[in-house]
Amino acid sequence: MKFSEMPYERPDLEGLKQTLAGLTQRLKAATSYDEAKAVFLEKEETERHIDTLTTLASIRNSIDTRDEFYDGEMNFWNAALPELEAYGQDWKLAMLESPYRKDFEGEYGNLMFLNTEIALKTFSPEIVPQLQKENDLTLAYSKLLASAQIPFEGKTCTLAQMGPFQSDADDQRRLAAWKAVGTWYKEHQADLDRIYDELTHLRDEMGRKLGYDGYTQLGYYRMGRNCYTKDDVERFRAAVRQYLVPLADRVYREQARRLGKEYPMNYADNALMFRSGNPRPQGTADDILAQGKKFYDELSPETSEFFRTMLDNELLDVLATEGKAGGGYCTGIMDYKVPFIFANFNGTQGDVEVVTHEAGHAFACWMNRDRIPGSYVWPGMEACEVHSMSMEFMAWPWAEGFFGPDTRKFLYSHLAGALTFIPYGTLVDHFQHEVYANPDMTPAQRHAVWKELQQQYMPWVRLDGDIPFFADGEAWQRQSHIYEAPFYYIDYCLAQTVALEFWALLQKDKKAAWEKYMAYTRQGGSRTFTDLLKNAGLDTPFDEKCLREVCETAEAWLDGFDLTGIA
Repeated sequence: MKFSEMPYERPDLEGLKQTLAGLTQRLKAATSYDEAKAVFLEKEETERHIDTLTTLASIRNSIDTRDEFYDGEMNFWNAALPELEAYGQDWKLAMLESPYRKDFEGEYGNLMFLNTEIALKTFSPEIVPQLQKENDLTLAYSKLLASAQIPFEGKTCTLAQMGPFQSDADDQRRLAAWKAVGTWYKEHQADLDRIYDELTHLRDEMGRKLGYDGYTQLGYYRMGRNCYTKDDVERFRAAVRQYLVPLADRVYREQARRLGKEYPMNYADNALMFRSGNPRPQGTADDILAQGKKFYDELSPETSEFFRTMLDNELLDVLATEGKAGGGYCTGIMDYKVPFIFANFNGTQGDVEVVTHEAGHAFACWMNRDRIPGSYVWPGMEACEVHSMSMEFMAWPWAEGFFGPDTRKFLYSHLAGALTFIPYGTLVDHFQHEVYANPDMTPAQRHAVWKELQQQYMPWVRLDGDIPFFADGEAWQRQSHIYEAPFYYIDYCLAQTVALEFWALLQKDKKAAWEKYMAYTRQGGSRTFTDLLKNAGLDTPFDEKCLREVCETAEAWLDGFDLTGIA
């Protein structure tokens, strides 16, 4: 079914509550495993339908945040989902206490019970008002960014539409674009500070109500962390500072030399990798999608069927339009067993990465669309990002079709960008740990913490000059994950490290790399992150050796890559 034809109707909330309560009672009353399993499968179907309705409303609201109908539906779901969570908790307890638990584990594995035990630690009916308020605040942040109207060169642009200007090869134009964007953020900083301050205190309050010493432990449980701890993340951050920050620093020093700029550079100059301009895709959005189809057709039979389904059923919405929410994401529409990709094409390298990155998520969803329970369709967030970031590297042999004469620029900047991203993403994580360890910091103190940490993780950025907002160490406020999904961002860093493992293998044996990718992907969410890696023959990023060896391989590749003739 095409996306535009998928029906949406607000459900009867009280009826849903009765249905969920009835399912729980029937599970408790089951007198055999067959009977309990039948109720379990009915609950799965009900959950899939609820998820489908919330997802349809969310996607359509993202496509046009000005649409009053779906704006109203998002308000409905923001209030309804925390209320439904109480019924979900009752079901989870009944499953954990079921006399047929061993039978369920024998057929479906024990991970769903492990994840259930973690999920139970994240909720109590007494925090429903806080959860509803949290939903309202994150929606307000998203709508604020989507409402941006930035005057530039006689036009009015959204934040997404400003992207190409912020990497323009002309120094004055690029700097003017960064100033314009920074000015918009600065003008709205009071709202940005207020929303985050309220979110921080709200989350701290939820953590304490649930018996934790603040939000951090609750945040880890909400992220479903089931195979590593805060200590593991701290060790990873230390390895990033030891191995990756020096390599990334070297990349930016070379960049400054090519550009003829003094090191360290400001945000505007860091955004330009080559004096002749950053790599840009050739052709229109339709051309990029057509090359994406060629890539997936030739990569494997499975990817070919997947991407053709996406195109035929309107399951990609990629053009940047007025009123559209910023960023990009992939989600699944469970009733129809299909993924959906949302993005904002803006003529930059990122457009191609949507077709590879977000489609990497979508392909994993597609490969596991029939899994039971539905929670096994997707693994944890860090494991999901391995699918997407690794698929970006799988597309390298097809890069010329996307970038034409800019192919060599793309290959260099893609690898360099992966390496330099990890310190930034780790900074985001470290910052959030500081925030939730000290929730009573003022907005000014939070900005100061970011500025101090940025010097450790990103010494190549000069935090002075005349770019509003960015030069003041306030750029964290444009990172939506900090507001909307605390502690998520380190997942990208862990996954990027694994993706670089795939990249290193691709340099030696493309067939073996794809086989490992499929071995990883076919497991869906049926294993923990570390077990998924182990089963596919991959190293864990928590092993210091992993990051060290990745950096050694990448440094050698960068040293040997031919940039002759490229300024």
